Amino acid sequence: MPVPPPVLDEVSKSIIERLQDDGRQPFATIGRAVGLSEAAVRQRVQKLIDADVMQIVAVTDPLQVGFTRQAMIGIRVSGDTTEVAGALCDMPDVSYVVTTAGSFDLLVEVVCEDDGHLLDLLMGRIRTLPGVTATETFVYLKLNKQHYNWGTR
Repeated sequence: MPVPPPVLDEVSKSIIERLQDDGRQPFATIGRAVGLSEAAVRQRVQKLIDADVMQIVAVTDPLQVGFTRQAMIGIRVSGDTTEVAGALCDMPDVSYVVTTAGSFDLLVEVVCEDDGHLLDLLMGRIRTLPGVTATETFVYLKLNKQHYNWGTR
C-alpha cells in the first residue's frame, strides 16, 4: 500500500524553497530565516530526505563532465507499463522516467557519453525489453533551460 506524502507546514515549505535556491545554504542561515535552530532545520531536512520529499544533489552540466549526448525517448508499450518502467528505472544511463497519457506510454531521459553509447542503450537494452513495441528518440541539440526551483504549493 502506498505511503501518503507527508503534510508540509509553511516552515518546511520555506526550508525546501531556500534549499532549491541554494542547496549549500547553511542550516543556521535557514534557521534564522524561518525561526528555528540549526539543529531543528537539520532534523527537518533529514526527515524530508528520508520521506523522499526532496534530494540535495549537485546538478552538473552533462557536457562539462563528459556526457556529450542527451536524449528524450518516447516508448510505446503493449500491456501494463509498470514492469517496463521499473526496468528503465534500474538503468544507470536513464535519469528520468514518467508514465504518460498521449502517443507514448513512457518518456525517458538518457544521458550518454556519445552517440555510440546512445545507440547501444537504445538498441541493446531499451528496445529489447519485453513489452516495448516502439520507440522514438528526440536527440538534444542544445539545453536551453534546466531549473529545479519551482517552489512548493
